[in-house]
Amino acid sequence: MPGPRLYDELVDWYFLVDPTEDHADEAESYRAALHGGPPPATVATRPKLLDLGAGAGNNAFHLKAHFDCTLTDLSEPMLALSRDLNPECEHILGDMRSLKLGRTFDAVLVHDAVMYMTTESDLLAAIQTAFDHTRRGGVAVFAPDCFRETFDESFDAFGADDFRGGDAGERSARCLEWKWDPSPDDTTYVVDYAFMLRENGVVRTVHDRHVEGLFAQSTWLRLFARVGFEASLVPRALGEGESDSVFLCRRG
Repeated sequence: MPGPRLYDELVDWYFLVDPTEDHADEAESYRAALHGGPPPATVATRPKLLDLGAGAGNNAFHLKAHFDCTLTDLSEPMLALSRDLNPECEHILGDMRSLKLGRTFDAVLVHDAVMYMTTESDLLAAIQTAFDHTRRGGVAVFAPDCFRETFDESFDAFGADDFRGGDAGERSARCLEWKWDPSPDDTTYVVDYAFMLRENGVVRTVHDRHVEGLFAQSTWLRLFARVGFEASLVPRALGEGESDSVFLCRRG
């Protein structure tokens, strides 16, 4: 099955629907959580961070002032966006379920890309990858968008104009996002996007469906314990006074 169109054929529009500045509050929550671990063994260097599923590098843009960042993603077009945004960071093409770099990091971040783990075996594989790349005494943050207990059908509308410059009115995007669960008895839900993209006076519409994983908090905690992480929930700021919870995991 083809992957999400937003990360491939529509990647040139990505920053119009997900601006980098919108991640500042979220990234600060990650920084605070990841810096809560013990200092790295080599105190003369900054902590080393592995970002699994870094996408276009929006979080790394805010975190790279505090960490030496290695960014990985399954989509080469998305990594290309991140290379432009974060040229000082290391970028590696790889799947969070199977990545093996042969080295460990002081901190590991797995943010919303973990939502594409749609089976328990996929989720376990991603957690194992994070554990294998976390040094002893290090920390990892997992930031799913929602849990089975907190999921509600919802919709949102957003868009932007000329985010990356150019002639006024040359490029605009509008998006309707609809989250819903066709089958509450399985481990997935659906996010349908309807994009209206205007360029040089021509408007086209694109439908893009994302199938994402949905697991109970107890499932997450069981899988963390299975690989050896000690996990707890910590707050994540979402901006405009909103917040939710993500997992802070420690490797003993």
